[in-house]
Amino acid sequence: MSGARTVHLLRHGATVRPGLLLGHLDVAVTPQGIADCVRVVAGAAFTQIVSSDLSRAADCAAALGAPVRHDPRWRELDFGTWDGCDPATLPTDALAAFWRDPDSNPPPQGERWSGLVTRVTAALADLPDGTLVVTHGGAIRAALASACGFDARQVWAFDLPCAALLTLRLWPDTAQVAGLRT
Repeated sequence: MSGARTVHLLRHGATVRPGLLLGHLDVAVTPQGIADCVRVVAGAAFTQIVSSDLSRAADCAAALGAPVRHDPRWRELDFGTWDGCDPATLPTDALAAFWRDPDSNPPPQGERWSGLVTRVTAALADLPDGTLVVTHGGAIRAALASACGFDARQVWAFDLPCAALLTLRLWPDTAQVAGLRT
């Protein structure tokens, strides 16, 4: 189909601090997390690598054996004062309101869902055919919202474990999900 682009979105590997809300907090990835990303990407055809500038994504990208361009637009949602927190320690009502409607109820001093979608939409539009992006779960969900028209609640229906690889086929005005490997 004329004008179609293929874009691969790889979630970074497991971090040394699992289970926490890791937004802009720069947390290291485990050696196994890097190995998982290398394994999942084996056999995928890509022409360039773009990565979030946070080390948990950048270190996975660097291990893939090709030059990497860092783009901070692919960072995770900024969780503000919740960044680095265990969700179990946060006020239950505030956390529930965030998950229900992350745009109307952003984390304290954090980013609205629409802000994440806006920056990821711009980053996605700049990608040429065959790009592999190493990024975060929230950024991948924002890309799905942008490319496929899903709302915030719908994107949480996707299971995106660490080292998940999602391939999108994007047309100028629409997109369709081509596959998910974990």
